[in-house]
Amino acid sequence: MAKRALITGVTGQDGSYLAGLLLGKGYEVHGIVRRSSSFATGRIDHLRKPFDSASGGLQLHYGDLGDGTGLRRILGQTTPDEVYNLAAQSHVRISFDQPEYTADVVGLGALRLLEAIRDHNKRSGAAVRYYQAGSSEMFGKATEAPQRETTPFHPRSPYACAKVYAHWQTVNHREAYGLFAANGILFNHESPRRGENFVTRKITRSAARIKLGMQHHLMLGNLEARRDWGFAGDYVAAMWLMLQQQEPDDFVIATGETHSVKEFLEISFDRLKLDWRKYVEIDQRFFRPAEVDLLQGDSSKARRVLGWKPTVSFDQLVAMMVDADLELAERELKSDS
Repeated sequence: MAKRALITGVTGQDGSYLAGLLLGKGYEVHGIVRRSSSFATGRIDHLRKPFDSASGGLQLHYGDLGDGTGLRRILGQTTPDEVYNLAAQSHVRISFDQPEYTADVVGLGALRLLEAIRDHNKRSGAAVRYYQAGSSEMFGKATEAPQRETTPFHPRSPYACAKVYAHWQTVNHREAYGLFAANGILFNHESPRRGENFVTRKITRSAARIKLGMQHHLMLGNLEARRDWGFAGDYVAAMWLMLQQQEPDDFVIATGETHSVKEFLEISFDRLKLDWRKYVEIDQRFFRPAEVDLLQGDSSKARRVLGWKPTVSFDQLVAMMVDADLELAERELKSDS
């Protein structure tokens, strides 16, 4: 019998890479998607084929982290061995504009899912393993660098505050109820599948369009913020590894390197032989009310315990994203002509 996994946020960047990884390992994969008037499955369409419970595959279910009853129903229908909670309103700047919604989906949503799993385990005698997607933003204004599992949290956004709540609820369910529940504290991870309103993808997509004359300016916020950027495909492998351990635990996943937004910008435009200074303008609307200046992770515990390490360098990551967005822009230009 193939293992079964349930992924919230399956249509997102991480969800799509994780679904592909699990399908490659022979899992039967179920994903939760929110009902919408338009399809948002572009990142996973290549993974979808006729579903066969005997041979595995990807099946989607309508659900929402705001609906605890629906989550219980889906757990009962899918009876997963592993649950990966990747769903979130994950844009930090937008969380300042939608703090209540962010707190409900990111924070209380995790609690609803944990409680649904606890009830499911009790009713069915199952032992579902749970992964909670944490974020380096939880460290926020940390006074030490690099940040590790023992670094105190100092969140600086509604999104980060909600993630801290979800983190501690996961720990509480592990300690109070014996749930196999692991927290992955993932530092920034990107890919060509990153949402276009995130700064990295905004840069690479704009650079490609500027190169082809489809766009003339790029508006950005704080160029001096420094982040620890890795490849999303590497990071979902760490998620899976956490749920294969004998005991649940919490792990920082990071490259250990830190780079500024300006560095990301320079490498992106240089690859296309462009001078970014000619096209980039600073817009105060993109600054956060409470800025996070430096995030850098220490993933030595994950490397030691999980045997995990990143395989894609910073320069390779930027090049991968620029090349993919240049190809996308060329297709768009061709279709418009």
